[in-house]
Amino acid sequence: MAIPSSDAFVFFGATGDLAYKQIFPALQALTAGGELDMPIIGVAKAGWSVEQLKERARDSIDKHGGVDEAAFAKLAERLQYIDGDYADAATYQRLKQALGESKRPLHYLAIPPSLFPTVVQGLAKSGCADQARVVIEKPFGHDLPSAQALNATLHEVFPENAIFRIDHYLGKEAVQNLQYFRFANTFLEPVWNRNYVHSVQITMAESFGVQGRGAFYDEAGALRDVVQNHLLQVIALLAMDAPIGHDPESMRAEKLRLFRAMRPLDPKQVVRGQFRGYRDEPGVAKDSQVETYAALCLHIDTWRWAGVPFYIRAGKCLPVTTTEVMVELKPPPLAVFDAVEPRQSNYFRFRLSPEVVISTGARVKQPGDQMRGEAVELIARHRPQREKSPYQRLLGDALHGDSALFTNDEAVEAAWAVIDPALGNAEPIHEYEPGSWGPAAADGVVSSGEGWHNPQPEAVQA
Repeated sequence: MAIPSSDAFVFFGATGDLAYKQIFPALQALTAGGELDMPIIGVAKAGWSVEQLKERARDSIDKHGGVDEAAFAKLAERLQYIDGDYADAATYQRLKQALGESKRPLHYLAIPPSLFPTVVQGLAKSGCADQARVVIEKPFGHDLPSAQALNATLHEVFPENAIFRIDHYLGKEAVQNLQYFRFANTFLEPVWNRNYVHSVQITMAESFGVQGRGAFYDEAGALRDVVQNHLLQVIALLAMDAPIGHDPESMRAEKLRLFRAMRPLDPKQVVRGQFRGYRDEPGVAKDSQVETYAALCLHIDTWRWAGVPFYIRAGKCLPVTTTEVMVELKPPPLAVFDAVEPRQSNYFRFRLSPEVVISTGARVKQPGDQMRGEAVELIARHRPQREKSPYQRLLGDALHGDSALFTNDEAVEAAWAVIDPALGNAEPIHEYEPGSWGPAAADGVVSSGEGWHNPQPEAVQA
């Protein structure tokens, strides 16, 4: 049975930062691709006119990819604006009128989570939620209880299959490539388990700080901002079993099974760090105990992964900006040729940003008479043409009712259950120097003698 597409796009927070940086460029791209032939209605309380919103849209697109005059003309023609308070019933009556003959609108809540209940109830009381879908931005709660409360609020009005929790990270081409590589290549399956994998490391490094978002970041921290969502999703793609079908629910069911198999974090296996100077950032408390860096060891209690440590670290003001996965394989049972077999000789390496790189580490014989080896890396490097932005892909999927790249309520709550024991100030903050790989205490997270794999800038290819 075909899933009907939405026939109107409504975005609350139309004058905000997210709309400026992400939504307007995505709307132009969707328009250019013929996926947005419908009313487009922005809602905000800014005292603006529709002409001001169109000017804002043009400036946004000009600064984030460039204006396609033909596509922008269509976008501007369809763009409407409703200025009003989210708590005022009259705002939703005007929205109802603007929707006209549309029967299946998609409502995008690009607003603070504290406003979700107000807007959801306003949509329900006005009839704008009937047969509608809703998109919400992360964070999906602040911890497990707040995530449960948020889900309860949404479910008062929308069925779960009409709720799209958007995490732009899942819309990245590189992240989808990781999923494809896992399940499209037979040679991986025999070794993708505890019998051959020694450990998995995931590093999400950013060379910059909080970039003027100090007030937001001081309420979140690295564990909430990227570990609970982005990095647990990457682990799910790495460690889940193959879904039983092609439908979105089969994929989400396997992810949920994996999240539920993750052992709740032991705070003693979590190291929190804060870069020197963070407390001087605008909006940050002078005595802040919020982490800008987190390193941890995660365990997955399944037959496939029992006993394999998954090491995660994420941080700001580190030496490079990249996300990289290192899957280290166990060495051969006997060192037939070299007296000492070097560690990390056999591995799979996935670079997810900014380049897309998949590589395999191996040992080959050195030239000469003796049977001596050296490490080499076999690299597959993507040179993509112009690709869809994450927001273009995800908003397009939401309009068509395709939930494959969106997480559901049970998975959100299961992920919070993993992270919750490590939240708060149970463990101390360790200061580290900007430009370093984090606090020295993080070395104790990995097994003795192993050490972290530090991603390096990729060599420039001719």
